[in-house]
Amino acid sequence: MKINYADMTNHLGSSAVRDILKITQGKDIISLAGGLPAEELFPAEAIRDAYSRVLTGDSSALQYGLTEGYLPLREQIAARLGQQGIPVSSEEMILTTGSQQAIDLLCRILLDPGDTVLVEAPTYLAALQVLGSYRADIQVVKSDEEGLLPEHLEEQLRVHRPKLLYAVPTFNNPSGATWSKVRREQVVELCRKYGVLMLEDNPYGEIRFDESPEAYPPTLAAIDRNLGGDTCVVYTGTFSKIVAPGLRTGWIIGPAGLVRVIARAKQAADLHSSTIDQRALHELLLSFDLEGHIRLVSREYKSRMKLLSAELASENWQDTSFLEPRGGMFLWLSLPARIHTAELLPLAVEQGVAFVPGEVFYSEQPMKNTMRLNFTHTRPELLPLAVQRLTTALSRYEERLLPL
Repeated sequence: MKINYADMTNHLGSSAVRDILKITQGKDIISLAGGLPAEELFPAEAIRDAYSRVLTGDSSALQYGLTEGYLPLREQIAARLGQQGIPVSSEEMILTTGSQQAIDLLCRILLDPGDTVLVEAPTYLAALQVLGSYRADIQVVKSDEEGLLPEHLEEQLRVHRPKLLYAVPTFNNPSGATWSKVRREQVVELCRKYGVLMLEDNPYGEIRFDESPEAYPPTLAAIDRNLGGDTCVVYTGTFSKIVAPGLRTGWIIGPAGLVRVIARAKQAADLHSSTIDQRALHELLLSFDLEGHIRLVSREYKSRMKLLSAELASENWQDTSFLEPRGGMFLWLSLPARIHTAELLPLAVEQGVAFVPGEVFYSEQPMKNTMRLNFTHTRPELLPLAVQRLTTALSRYEERLLPL
């Protein structure tokens, strides 16, 4: 039987990261590809106890729940966001199946085919997938080490009149970059001036390598909400990186009217996210030192990042540039222009190591000599071996480039 698919399926791209995970499954391959946290750091016992308490003597956690999500958990998240300088009520929040669903739901209610969305370059691959599925006209805003360039942003806002600006301003995926406070304020000011919504995607923002609170700029959402008046920043976060991704619980905050429309879209998608997972998270937050756990995870990830950086700084990688991130999960490498990392990947897999070619993080004019390395999932004792294998693959690639 021939199946007549909808036109939108022609715009559903495959995730390069997921494809790489498939080819490395069950093999002796050290994967620096997926954006995976370290399983050995999951608070498994505390999570197990939280589920046990939820299920003891009460079956309501197995029942249908509110589309907006379990109210006590929303109140807990709102309190944590308030401590982070983002004043928000539970009525301005909806719980989602990870922050990925939050991105999809917002695009679902905002975008018609051909609507313009502004993005960074490079930017989060799965966000590009969502935008492509809704047939958005994706336009890039130029940036430097401080963040988006205000002059080019204003030009793009004026010329394209976009529906949305999407960005990961803190420990960007894939680049690891963090916008400055001044640049954040300029971007918020411009979005307010032109009446454009901005989606601030912040899955990594709490994984900080400097424990001083003053070391990092406020979120765009905090800047926006503390200005008063109508807000222009919609904000999404997740428990995936600070507790465990298998719980699939994230959130999105925005004006109450916008949240009500998102709730209708979510009802059509899945009615609500997992009730038992939300109840267990609520119970976990009542008894578990989440802030202490985040500090522990951050210190371990910083150690792994430093180890990977030191290995890459050896003489075999002298022609490669990268900046050590101030948090998050990724190192972004720029290799000599002659290196096409998508062609390097098969050789790396042959040697037993995997990464993500950088070109998949661009909507246009990809930098083909870039790659993303994850340093959080691989155990520290394997990181030197991973770099050795990657170095061997690079040497073999270079040999192929030599004239006969």
